[in-house]
Amino acid sequence: MMKYVLTFLCWLSYFVAFAQSTPGDSLYVVRGFCIAAPSVAEHERFLTFIEKELVPRKVNTLVLRVDYNYEFKSHPKLRDEKALSNKQVKQLVKLCQKNGINLIPQINLLGHQSWASTTQNLLRVYPQFDETPHVQMPEKYVWPNADGLYCKSYCPLHPEVHGVVFDLVDEIMEAFEATAFHAGMDEVFYIGDDKCPRCAGRDKAELFAGELTKIRNHLAQKNRTLWIWGDRLLDGKTTGLGMWEGSMNNTHRAVDLIPKDIVICDWHYNRAEPTAAYLALKGFNVITCPWNKPQVALDQYQAFKNFKSTSNAQLAPRYLGMMQTIWTGAGNFMDIYYGTRPVEEPQKGQVNCFVQLFEAMGQ
Repeated sequence: MMKYVLTFLCWLSYFVAFAQSTPGDSLYVVRGFCIAAPSVAEHERFLTFIEKELVPRKVNTLVLRVDYNYEFKSHPKLRDEKALSNKQVKQLVKLCQKNGINLIPQINLLGHQSWASTTQNLLRVYPQFDETPHVQMPEKYVWPNADGLYCKSYCPLHPEVHGVVFDLVDEIMEAFEATAFHAGMDEVFYIGDDKCPRCAGRDKAELFAGELTKIRNHLAQKNRTLWIWGDRLLDGKTTGLGMWEGSMNNTHRAVDLIPKDIVICDWHYNRAEPTAAYLALKGFNVITCPWNKPQVALDQYQAFKNFKSTSNAQLAPRYLGMMQTIWTGAGNFMDIYYGTRPVEEPQKGQVNCFVQLFEAMGQ
């Protein structure tokens, strides 16, 4: 009888330790949710969504893709036309702190400086930062196209670009009272362009690594951590991942050139690829990220548990957890989630994925 009592107490002590663990502890598991920051009109509704949907699911990490949806004081021309105020951000901060949620803001750096036919705010206000100014934005965007245009990039070697973007990073980190910053850095197709007067002929892996290191070092001055998407660190050709989930322009070699304290958000949406193991073996902390296919998310979660449980004591802590990604506006996602307007069945995939993943993690 005593043997069973001792076994029970042993397990009880483990679960108490897990419940009390913090992001720095080896027992801590990221239960993340990533979505675009809400619009001004959807702000109050999103606060309710956090309290009624994320908190009960024990979400402990919330990455908000803010970009220019904030009333920046350092560069007001870069604000969206209607942007979140400091007061609204502080409401988000207070709610997340109250519920033990690590709130992480994202601004897309380097890539994703345009979308479809729209130039985003940074290159619209500072066109001199454009890596490929000779590539004109089309009136009607199609893919593929002759210019290989997916999204514009800023030139990482422009002497003035970091003075601007680091102002934005510092300001948003203060507003969000954050200890980690997500820089995006995914799907960078334009880098080291042959017509760029600064980057032409340079090694693309070294350019990418240099930009990552510069951002990481800036954050480290105030003990802040850099998070990024991991696709540019994977060899798209050798792995068969292709140009979206991996790199076809040789940036993947940067994986051996960058600081190991950068957190990698390893996204795959069609299969549970084993790349988290590769990145962990390279020395990085890794978070696995699904999107809109529930079975893929469940397979990824099972892989995470397997990696975590079967790896040695040095590798296992590098598998940080899971983060559901949402690639639609916060308002649109809440409409789909609550069924407040009719939607086509494929649009429900990310909602179903979110529900089923956290149900599995809750078990």
